[in-house]
Amino acid sequence: MKQRFLAYLQYEKRYSPHTVTAYRTDLEQFFDYLNRQYNIVDITEVTHPIIRSWLVNMMEQGIVSRSITRKLSTLKSFYKYLLRTGSIATNPMNKIISPKVSKRLPVFVEKDKMILLLDHVNFGDGYPGMRNKTIVELFYSTGMRLSELVNLKETDLDFHHSNIKVLGKRNKERLIPFNNKLGMMMKSYLEEKSQSFGEIDHLFLTDRGKPIYPRMVYLIVTRYLGEVTTIEKKSPHVLRHTFATHLLNNGAELNAVKELLGHANLAATQVYTHNTIDNLMKIYKQAHPKA
Repeated sequence: MKQRFLAYLQYEKRYSPHTVTAYRTDLEQFFDYLNRQYNIVDITEVTHPIIRSWLVNMMEQGIVSRSITRKLSTLKSFYKYLLRTGSIATNPMNKIISPKVSKRLPVFVEKDKMILLLDHVNFGDGYPGMRNKTIVELFYSTGMRLSELVNLKETDLDFHHSNIKVLGKRNKERLIPFNNKLGMMMKSYLEEKSQSFGEIDHLFLTDRGKPIYPRMVYLIVTRYLGEVTTIEKKSPHVLRHTFATHLLNNGAELNAVKELLGHANLAATQVYTHNTIDNLMKIYKQAHPKA
């Protein structure tokens, strides 16, 4: 049943390999607990007190609430699938309440530091330097995900309409516009890439001309963010947070930012409004005579 459920996520729901792996890990940990503590191998024998005991066990191990909530979410999806396919008659997850999770606010880089990074930091000469700067600029100017950038092809760039086609979560395509500055940078980058490696459709390459991979992009972004900021977390996702926060702080409409980010619902985008409100409060205190 577990394997059929994972195949359902992969081929019907079209979840990413990373997400399917996370589901598999959560289920394996749950089944291991059932076997060790209750000697249960038949999923139909599981009751809500048993699931609750797993929840308590994870808390006693010091697993953070966010991780526990994610694992319980995996179980909810699993049991809904079992109920729908007729494998079980009742859903024991209906009586399980997830622990409350404190919301973490998105970390972002301040506007002046992004200007410093992109206008004054030396990224180096030749193909590696131009590639690295284009990657950082692309993240900041489009808010795309790491996986989306890694999989870009030259054919995804439309210079006539000034947009990029990206393949997001669940194989959902979207178009992201880019400005003239980024357009000119990408054209220069493509010329340098062609001179260095010839015609290769994959947009970003390693120094040896092979398709770039996520870990390399992560290290590039971490290295250059470290030049201008001391924030603890430095990653491509921080640039995605920065893109969204700067748009909202400059008056962008929330629904438009949602579409640019490729969020499935507005709730995922609303987390950025806290930073916008903080910015408005700062302006208010500086400008209002009674503040």
